[in-house]
Amino acid sequence: MQHTAEPEVKAERKFIEAIALKRLVVAEYNGSQMHLAPHQLFARHGDLFVSALNTGKSWRSDDERRLGNFKLQGLSNVALTENPFEPLQNYDGQLPRQSDEQIFAISA
Repeated sequence: MQHTAEPEVKAERKFIEAIALKRLVVAEYNGSQMHLAPHQLFARHGDLFVSALNTGKSWRSDDERRLGNFKLQGLSNVALTENPFEPLQNYDGQLPRQSDEQIFAISA
C-alpha cells in the first residue's frame, strides 16, 4: 500500500527543527497518530529515516524505552508541537546500522 505522505523535504525540515529544539512532533504512521520525540535523522539507501521515541507507547519501565526508526515517506500530517522532550538517557548518538548516513542528531 502506497502512502500519500507530504513532501519529504517539508517533513525533513520539521524533524530537523524538532531535533534542534527538542520538541515533540505529531504525525500519522500506518493510520495512527503518534507523538514522537525525534533524536536523529539519517539516510539509508537514499531514503530518509528518523529515530524517535514514541511517547504514546506503553513501556513496562523507563529502562525499556527505546527509539524506533520511521521512514519519512511513511509519515504524514507531520506537525511540530510546542511540547519539549528530554532525550533518552541511554541515547549514545550511534546510527542503527553502520552503513547509515547521519543527517542531523541531538548531541549525545
